[in-house]
Amino acid sequence: MTIPTITDARRVSTDRLDTRVLFSGPEDGAPVIFVHGNLSAATWWEECMLRLPQGFRAIAPDLRGYGEADPAAKVDATRGMQDFSDDLAALCSALDVTKAHWVGHSLGGAVLWQLMADHPHLVQSVTQVCPGPPQGFGGCRLDGTPCFADNAGAGGGAVNPDMIALMQAGDRGDATPNHMRNILNSFVWKPPFVPERIEDILTSALAQHLGEQDYPGDMTASENWPGMAPGKWGAINAMAPLYQSAPLAFVTASSAPILWVRGAEDPVVSDASFFELGTLGQAGAVPGWPGEEVYPPQPMIAQTEAALSRYEAEGNRVERVIIEDCGHSPFLEKPDQFDQALHRFLTST
Repeated sequence: MTIPTITDARRVSTDRLDTRVLFSGPEDGAPVIFVHGNLSAATWWEECMLRLPQGFRAIAPDLRGYGEADPAAKVDATRGMQDFSDDLAALCSALDVTKAHWVGHSLGGAVLWQLMADHPHLVQSVTQVCPGPPQGFGGCRLDGTPCFADNAGAGGGAVNPDMIALMQAGDRGDATPNHMRNILNSFVWKPPFVPERIEDILTSALAQHLGEQDYPGDMTASENWPGMAPGKWGAINAMAPLYQSAPLAFVTASSAPILWVRGAEDPVVSDASFFELGTLGQAGAVPGWPGEEVYPPQPMIAQTEAALSRYEAEGNRVERVIIEDCGHSPFLEKPDQFDQALHRFLTST
């Protein structure tokens, strides 16, 4: 599948991954590397890339398992976010980038927590846009401890199978709530907003690599509610708290300034996420919920705040921006407000 682009698209091969990388801005500009989220690709960043201030060079790769990345490259979920982090480090080496500003959205934000821990020498600053919490996504408590030892309820088994079937068919319609167009328009940005390039964005979402080693990945049967636990392949399993071996390692490994931007009405990454089974169980949407003492909704915003407070306690700079009347994609929904925060931050670091 070829994804339309409005920036300069090139193939870049490293010793880890061959993928599509988008570029804009002067070649000698200060590098800003944009890392996309789930059900996404580098395409989502293009307008934001083109709006960067003078003197910056925008770079946006398709991550392993997404977009036009090599379909043979799989995510080893047991490494958590490390496959992605190591891929980005290899990309920097291939492009002769020794240090960069980084901007991550959703899953891309979770990747950047890991990058800060594993490759801090590459990080000049980090802008986190509605990031997945450092502790992982699904079935865990405030400190990141899984509600059950096998992290039941997290990973690939939590993804709606009807949505996957429609993605496999490449269906671009909106006849049911499970169609990708409706998922995007209902949850990824706040209705009634729809991006001008919705067709290209939809194409990039449908370019998600599918299968038991890709999306949603495999799963493991569990005796615990709701009957399944994370498997070992794919990005969704890689986000499981079970596989985040040192989620707060970035706190002491890095000293780069962080800007945390989020939409005030984000339904995806929140303390009551519509995509997390603790929240859905509490709402009665998934039968058999064992109750809040056993399986509380994951407090994602509180987790990120706790981690960043510790980062500040180490003497590091953290800025927080909440954009009102905005969902999970501030850079698309509220570009003026997002740019004001990002551009000020970039030019001050």
